[in-house]
Amino acid sequence: MSTFLSGLAKGMATTARTMTQHAHTQQYPHVHPDLPNRSRGVIALLEENCTSCMLCARECPDWCIYIDSHKETVEPGPEGGRARQHNVLDRFAIDFSLCMYCGICIDVCPFDALFWSPEFEYSETDIRNLLHEKDKLGEWMPTVPPPEATAVIATDVTAVAASTAAPDSAPVDSPAVDADPGETP
Repeated sequence: MSTFLSGLAKGMATTARTMTQHAHTQQYPHVHPDLPNRSRGVIALLEENCTSCMLCARECPDWCIYIDSHKETVEPGPEGGRARQHNVLDRFAIDFSLCMYCGICIDVCPFDALFWSPEFEYSETDIRNLLHEKDKLGEWMPTVPPPEATAVIATDVTAVAASTAAPDSAPVDSPAVDADPGETP
């Protein structure tokens, strides 16, 4: 009986202690959270930069990126040129019900067509509606933050070269290279 009462007393003490502290609960639908810079939310597409190279779809471990394209012939501008072929993006879709948000597609894109957007409110009541086409992916581009500025570490190249140069060391005597290995010095 005493263990029951001591346990009850500890529980009541914990309850009383937490009642006096401020709760950290955020009222999410009414108050939006302050997200850190460059937070990952959803993948946004800049359609103008996409060349339909399929690198993102091939590197995706979940195979959740679907790309359809066709080639169009571009007539030469100056006289004597030859006609070129140009890929035209017909469909670009990401199935967010399969995506694990690893960011490999964004890293391998050589033309900067995919970006992380901090937008995170895209839940659906039906899982089939999580397949977003290029129009929906393009709507998230205005929410993509600008890239961070890179810091310049050193502006004086000679000062960097002088600080990294090895100090002069005394020459070390080494045996002659052309000596016969069987001979003793």
